[in-house]
Amino acid sequence: MSRLSYYGFFSILVIFAFVASCNKEGSEQEPKVSPKMETKTNGKKILFFGDSLTAGYGLNGPEESFAHLSFLELQKKYPDLGYVNAGVSGDTTSGGLARLDWVLNTKYDVFVLELGANDSLRGLPTKMTEENLTRIIREARAKYPSIKILLIGMRTLPNMGPQYAKEFASLFPRVAKKEKTEFMPFLLAGVAGDRKLNQDDGIHPTAEGHKILSKHLVPYLNKLLK
Repeated sequence: MSRLSYYGFFSILVIFAFVASCNKEGSEQEPKVSPKMETKTNGKKILFFGDSLTAGYGLNGPEESFAHLSFLELQKKYPDLGYVNAGVSGDTTSGGLARLDWVLNTKYDVFVLELGANDSLRGLPTKMTEENLTRIIREARAKYPSIKILLIGMRTLPNMGPQYAKEFASLFPRVAKKEKTEFMPFLLAGVAGDRKLNQDDGIHPTAEGHKILSKHLVPYLNKLLK
């Protein structure tokens, strides 16, 4: 990412931080998983567990989200593959932890964990984010010992201060290493800061942006499905 794109990306994040802080929708709500967000299968199954990025906020439907696009690509190799998109817009790691047991009402083979961005937008302590992510991973494994987990890293705002930004960025790879999960450093690589690939809010990717997210994500999932 160029220096200009980098700062442009974080400038618009500041605006989104304000919007997120004013969001009155509770992150503790159970995910409303519609038929379009879930596929039935007797084969392996992927759980996409995250916030608005996973949910496909602002798209014409969940069919345009990176979760569904990744599923379609992987289905070429794994015809019996199934998935559930349990993304909830505005969700924090605390919200994810609160609804985890409800979401894990069926067995999954792969768990894609994309949470934490809203924690930083609200200035929540990085220690709490790290503890919540760790608990989510451990509770998923406690219920399904053979589950394979992919943790997706996030970045935060520069106006949170360099120390907070450093602590936030480092917590994801630390959790992945400690809990021995697969790790994707940044979901929005190649998309963040590109106006053509983001919606008017400058934060949520367009349908074209989600195609790029899916392209980057699929190799990680291929590895976990072997």
